[in-house]
Amino acid sequence: MYVIIAGGGKVGLYLSKALVDAGHEVLVIEKDASRAATLAEELDELVLQGDACEMRTMKETGMQRADAVVAVTGDDEDNLVICQMAKRRFNVPRTIARVNDPKNEDIFQRLGIDETLSSTRVILNLIEQRIETGEVIPLAALRRGNVEIVEIDLTRESAVVGRTIGSLDFPPGSLVISIIRDDHAIVPHAKTELKAEDSVIALVEASREPEVRRLFSGRG
Repeated sequence: MYVIIAGGGKVGLYLSKALVDAGHEVLVIEKDASRAATLAEELDELVLQGDACEMRTMKETGMQRADAVVAVTGDDEDNLVICQMAKRRFNVPRTIARVNDPKNEDIFQRLGIDETLSSTRVILNLIEQRIETGEVIPLAALRRGNVEIVEIDLTRESAVVGRTIGSLDFPPGSLVISIIRDDHAIVPHAKTELKAEDSVIALVEASREPEVRRLFSGRG
C-alpha cells in the first residue's frame, strides 16, 4: 500500500515509521525546509520538501497511484484542502485528516473526507469518562474555548527536566493530563519525573497558556 503523509511533525514521523515497519510504501511531505532536512536524516528518501496544498507538489508525489493520503499538519484548513484535492483530482480511495478544532469535524465529514482524527476530541472523551485528580476543569469551558489543550516538547535545557510534576508551581486553572514518552502515552501523577524529549499535554485556561509554556520551556 502506498501512503502519502502530509505534515512532518511528530505525528507524521511516528506514523511513517510504523507504516514502513509494517511493509508499506510511504512518502512524507513537509513544507518547512529545516524540518524536512531533519526528517530526511531519519527517513532518507521518504521525505519530500514542499507544500502539500500545491498541485505541483501533489503531482511530484505520484498521488494518482496512492492508496491513502493522511493530512496531519497543524492547520485544519490545509488538511481539508489536501484531502479534498487528493479525493477529487487524484481519485485517492481513502483520505484521513487530522482535525485540531473538534468544531470542524462535521465540516470535514460533510465535504467527503473519509475519516477524521481529533486528539482534542479523544482527550475530551477520556476526561468525560474519568478524571483521577483533585482539580477538575469544567468541560463546558473547554467546549466554549475558555480552556485549551496544549502540547509542549521538553528539551535537555528545560529547567523542569529531572523534576516531578508535584514539585512544579502551576498557574491556577492548569492541569497536566498526559506525557508522551518513547512513543507511549502515560498518565502522570505527582511523583512522575519529567525527562528530556517528553511531550507534555496539559489543559490550560486560555489566558494562562503563556505562563504554562514558560514554566516548561524555561532554561535550566
